[in-house]
Formats: sequence, structure tokens, C-alpha cells
Amino acid sequence: MKQLLCATFEGIDAKTVEVQFTATKGLPAFTIVGMANTAITESKERVKSALLSNGYIFPPKRLTVNLAPSDLKKEGSHFDLAIALLIGLGNDDVDLDGWYAFGELGLNGDVTENLLLYPILLSLANQKGIAKAIVPDISLGKLSKIPGIAFYGVKNLTAALELLKCSDLPTPSHSHSTFDFPRESHENQLYYYHEHYPLDFIDIKGQEHAKRAALIAAAGMHNLLLEGSPGSGKSMIAKRLRHILPPLQNDEILNCAKLEILEGKDPTFSPLRPFRSPHHSSTGASIFGGGAHKAQIGEVGLAHGGILFFDELPHFSKTVLEALREPLEDRHIRISRVNAKVTYEADFLFVSAMNPCPCGNLFSTVIPCRCSDIEITRYKARLSDPFLDRIDLYIQMHPIQASDRPSLSSKELHAKVRQAFLRQKQRGQMGLNGALSDKEILEYCPLDEEAQKVIDQAIERFHLSFRAIARLLKVARTIADIEGEENIRKEHLLEALSYRKR
Repeated sequence: MKQLLCATFEGIDAKTVEVQFTATKGLPAFTIVGMANTAITESKERVKSALLSNGYIFPPKRLTVNLAPSDLKKEGSHFDLAIALLIGLGNDDVDLDGWYAFGELGLNGDVTENLLLYPILLSLANQKGIAKAIVPDISLGKLSKIPGIAFYGVKNLTAALELLKCSDLPTPSHSHSTFDFPRESHENQLYYYHEHYPLDFIDIKGQEHAKRAALIAAAGMHNLLLEGSPGSGKSMIAKRLRHILPPLQNDEILNCAKLEILEGKDPTFSPLRPFRSPHHSSTGASIFGGGAHKAQIGEVGLAHGGILFFDELPHFSKTVLEALREPLEDRHIRISRVNAKVTYEADFLFVSAMNPCPCGNLFSTVIPCRCSDIEITRYKARLSDPFLDRIDLYIQMHPIQASDRPSLSSKELHAKVRQAFLRQKQRGQMGLNGALSDKEILEYCPLDEEAQKVIDQAIERFHLSFRAIARLLKVARTIADIEGEENIRKEHLLEALSYRKR
């Protein structure tokens, strides 16, 4: 028996699969076993045609391919190459120990790429379970960015067979150590960012209070809710926020590329974080993920590391809004189905926008509001207190004035975010302020006597919950970082309190 290694997806993590092959005496037959899906069972015809087209003999025996473990569902046409290699090697004595093989075969033997290759190989690299792999030559451009794997690119089946038979292996394609982007460094770790701002904060006139809140939200990844009349700039701020978010390290850029591929896009390998903006009519399954037989990633998972923007927040279904409480608190989401149970990372910046009333003119000083008190109450009651308790920054947008002028640009705001980001790293934090645990809050958010009095008065006056107190301290910590202060002071807490919804 000969075997090569391949892999398949289980949720969003890759699992190694042993592709085992035997050729025994009996009536000629070709069988693939091991819970293979249709794409794999159809590979029999592709493999046979590829071997015959390249001058290899298809053995007139009973051929059996087993995909182990047999209780794991396998999918993907990338198993073609491993199966064809095992048959093509025949009785040749070749050392296959540790070799992974990925690629879809054309009928003429050409090795083509598969959409799942990058996320599978990235997942295997993160698990430290792969050292060398045979992959399509056309995929080397993006696959070679994955660290820790020696990639051998092949254009066709013949080249792959010659590679395995070769005693002196050619030089593999190794990962690039750095990306060609501007960077910040701390303790030999590089953090990449971009300096291209197609959507600039300089386009927004006035709304200084909202811009300040956007700066704080970006610097610490704090959840933000913008409330204001139509046309006051809520969506403009949300869309520009993406371009001033903190830098990304190498692994985070690779994970963002993985999410792009899972969405069906070509990976960009850019330090620009994801931005997801589902429509308010979206179903719960499309936002959180799901599926009857296979759990698929949803908008919440695709927003990991970036922004999840809900425009017209009260128009989202009550079920969706209440289900969002878990990822906002735990920063992951678990999808449980009869046939699949998958946990997705969901550490994102939640940004939302809403009108003050159904007609949108409650804050206007010119246009009268047409809504009754009951309609306004019913409209705002769609957002429960436990949901709002997870919002760090609540901003009421002012009506537009003729005297409003542009102020800070995205470039200036981004520089302040990067400075605050480095201060957080210099303290030894693994994550940003918005993701601090209770233990880390005690370590990184100490209060002097004057600041503690402010907290005590706020608890009595506003009846703050434990969650609200923790989020208040995290926002105050970010404000202090933006101001370049080592310790949280009274004014930082007072500003953080001004952003709480009461």
C-alpha cells in the first residue's frame, strides 16, 4: 500500500487526509471510499484520462483508493493529483513520507488550482503539521506567502511524478518574510498599514464630536452607534472608518486573505481590514452562518478583524439583533446544526447607524417630525438594553450647518491611531483595548483616587452594570493612549462617560 497526504475542510479548519492506494488482482475496477463527495468520486474519470494522455498505463486491476479517516466527510477536486500520483508511481520504490499533494487535473494532465487550496494550506500551516507540498504552479504566487511550508509547483502530472522520483529535489518556493507596505515595528514584530485613503474624513464637514468618537473607536476597536437625521454623515463616517483602523501583522494579513477566498474573491494580501455591510433584510443564516449539512461562514465571521456595519439598525430583525449579543461579548460564534458544529472567530468592530425616529426628522430644527410618541417609543424599543449595553460609544449627530467646515483628514487620524496602537503594544497587550479581559483591565487600567471617585459617582447616578463599567474603563484607556498619557485621568473617564447611552 502507498499513501500521500492531502486535506479537507471541517468547518473553517483543515484536517489532514491520508490518501491510500492498493492494486489487487481481480476484475478491473476503480473505487474511491472514505465518505468522498461527488467532486472526488468524479475524479476517477479525470485521473484515468490524465494518466492515459501522458503515456502512463492505467493498471488493469482492482484499484482501491481510501481517504482516511473514513468517518470524516471529504470534499474538493484538489484530491485529483494525490490519487493520480499514487496510481502513476505503480511499483516504483519512492519515499512519500511527509509529502502533501494538492491539485485538480485536467483531462490532458494539466494541474490546475482549486479555490480551497489557500485556506486549507494556511490552516495546516497554523497547525504546524505540514513541511512540504506539491501544488499547482499557477498558485505559487499566493501560496508562497504562507510561512513554514516548502512549496513545489508543477504544471502537469508528468512533472509531479518526476519530482517525486527525483533524488535531488529542486529548490522549493518559500514564503516571503515581509510585505511591501509601510510598517511599524515593536520587539522585532512588524505591523503593516496602508497610506491610501480613497474615502477621506476631510470630506465630512462639521460633526467634530462624531469624528472624535470614530478616532476612539478605531484606536481601540470599540463598538460605535451613530444616531442622526438622514444625510447627517453617519454612513460616510462608517465607510471611512475602515481606512484608519490599526495596522496588521503578517498572520493577520494572511487570515484576511483567507476570508476573501472563502467569500469567493481573489486574495489581495493588503493591510486593509475587512468591511462587511449586510442589508437589514438579510436572514440570520446569512449573517451568522449555517447550513443544513455543512456550516458555512456568515457576515459575522467574514468581518473578523475588521468592521461589521449595520445601517438602519432598528430595521434588522429582533432575532438577529439579540443573536448578535454573543459575538459582541465573546468575540466568537458557534454554529450548531445536526450535521455540523463549528466555532468561528468573530473579533470585529461593530459600527451601526440609525435615525432618531421612523421619519428621521426628530433632531431637525427645520423639518418637523411626523412621528407620534408611541411610534418613536416602538421604534427605539427594537433595541434592547442588553444589546445597547454592548455599545461603547453612542453619538448623536448634529444637523448640518452652513458654517460647517472640514477639519482632520484620514491621514492625520490614522497617524493618531497608529501612535495609540503602539502604546498598547508597548504595555505588553496581546490585543487592543476593546478586547481586554477583566484581568487585563485590572492590570492596564489602574485608577487614582480622583478617577475612582468619578467611577463611583457614575455607578450611583447612572446605575452602570459590571459590563458597562468594564467598557467605560476600556474606552477611557484608549482616550488616554490617544492623548499620550500613561495613566487614566479624571478627564479621560468623563469623556468616556459622555459617550455612554443613557
